Amino acid sequence: MIITPKHDYENNRDYALRIVRENIINMEIKPGSLIGEQEIATMLNLSRTPVHEAFLELSKSKIIEIFPQKGCFVSYIDPELINESRFLRKCIECAVVQEACDVATEADIEELEETINLQEFYNEKNNDKFLELDNEFHKIFYRICNKMQCYYMVSLMALHFDRVRSLSLLAVKDHKILEDHKAILDAVRNKDKDKAAAAFMKHMSRFDLEWDIIADKYGEYIKTE
Repeated sequence: MIITPKHDYENNRDYALRIVRENIINMEIKPGSLIGEQEIATMLNLSRTPVHEAFLELSKSKIIEIFPQKGCFVSYIDPELINESRFLRKCIECAVVQEACDVATEADIEELEETINLQEFYNEKNNDKFLELDNEFHKIFYRICNKMQCYYMVSLMALHFDRVRSLSLLAVKDHKILEDHKAILDAVRNKDKDKAAAAFMKHMSRFDLEWDIIADKYGEYIKTE
């Protein structure tokens, strides 16, 4: 498990939530794994209570399953939950990207450009950092539009999609993520709502082309009937 330092703004519950969440997404904690509250608490030098609270929060999105007398298990990748997560993002984030065409400032555009430049630097060098910057690029749009509560709602379900995106970086060789981000940014810079929406939806559709590759290579992590 990868453990990073606690941020100053994090309480113990939020710290435990972030560390467990990140390790599930980057597949350090594999689907089907048994994870114990006391084990995680010891590793993070925390009491058991904030870890228990973090587990309860993660269980709301069904990324972990809690079974009385048995323990907590990381859920297998569920295509139905992935589709639901993508549906939510398409509905909300497409609207956010379009709104950004009206409200984005020059400073906002520069921040998006900087994030893309950092992604280019980390491309094929550090998948975890690349995915972190991918998420940051999308988060910036919510911040631009003052829709952070929407972001937190979407991010809870996004766990299912993010985990597969992490596998995609390992399984798929020809990524178009940077190309898509640049197209979205260009549309927002030009205040073209139609092109911004089209570029975003094209970006989200990449997964449909990649799923068979991921399922073939990592089938042991995918939920079966």
